[in-house]
Amino acid sequence: MNFGGVTIKDIAKELGISPSAVSKALKDSHEIGEKTKALVLECAKRLNYQPNLNAQSLKRGNSKSLGIVVSTIDNQFFSQVINGIESVAHSKGYNVFITQTHESYDLEMQNVRHLTFRSIDGLLISLSTETNNIDHLKELHKKGLPIVFFDRVSDEIDTHKVVADNFAGAYDATSQLIDAGYRKIAHITSSVNVSITAERLKGYKKALEQHGIVPDEKLIKYCPHGGKDLAEIENALSELFSDSKPDAIFTASDRITTTTLSLLHKLGYRIPADIALLGFTNTQLAEVLNPPLSAVYQPGFEMGKKATEMLISIIESKRPVTEFETAVLPTQVFIRSSSQPVKAEPKS
Repeated sequence: MNFGGVTIKDIAKELGISPSAVSKALKDSHEIGEKTKALVLECAKRLNYQPNLNAQSLKRGNSKSLGIVVSTIDNQFFSQVINGIESVAHSKGYNVFITQTHESYDLEMQNVRHLTFRSIDGLLISLSTETNNIDHLKELHKKGLPIVFFDRVSDEIDTHKVVADNFAGAYDATSQLIDAGYRKIAHITSSVNVSITAERLKGYKKALEQHGIVPDEKLIKYCPHGGKDLAEIENALSELFSDSKPDAIFTASDRITTTTLSLLHKLGYRIPADIALLGFTNTQLAEVLNPPLSAVYQPGFEMGKKATEMLISIIESKRPVTEFETAVLPTQVFIRSSSQPVKAEPKS
């Protein structure tokens, strides 16, 4: 269904002529005079009319297409989510249109607008780190567009959501570092706007508190764009090491984790001899990095499958859907060399 675009009927109403006349004018038919054609083209431009690319599908009442909005497809986590989405969508006869926000709110709005012009039947979205206003999604939801959130979600729309157990993942990761002998654990995380930041921060703080460690706000650093800009992570590390050097770092996203590892090497730190590192990342190279990287793994493929199943269930429901679920999928912590236990100093 077309939930966002200006239609031929809108142009007809604006000009006080029939929809068939507008359609013929847009097709440059000889049946329509040049003056009327000019009026129609001017109105179409002014109203930002986009031709319906799925007219035949609309006649059947659906386009069998799903819109996908993620931050970047080069992120291992999101590429795994997309694989999960496609596995379900294709088996059900749906095509998918994939867009990237690159953590930009403006680009997110543009992508959503573009997808609705393509007459999608439903939208799967993980919000950008800049997004703190979802009016663009609320408007579409009110018009009837099925929307399912995954990973970075919002509670402002009553719909299905699929998330990882971010609290448990962060709690388990921080506890592993503490059990390995680390006490001064820094946390480099993403934007305060996104849901996963708050959940992972709570897990981190809870683990510290339950082990008798008072959380230190000076050891918590935020990256407003999720580490997309290298300077965000460089600044975070610079502040941590100039203020009060931690003995371990717990990082809260794929990009932040792998970039932190790279920057620590460039700064000359030995991992874990000088500082330990453990973070959320779904990179398939974790075991072959130098050193092998301890990681919190999210079930990206399963998340994509579940979100798509939920979305299609809304689209194909013969009755209005009024009951919704937030599916919470378990995370796993894999301990490797980057966070191996602290070795006791030899006695002199």
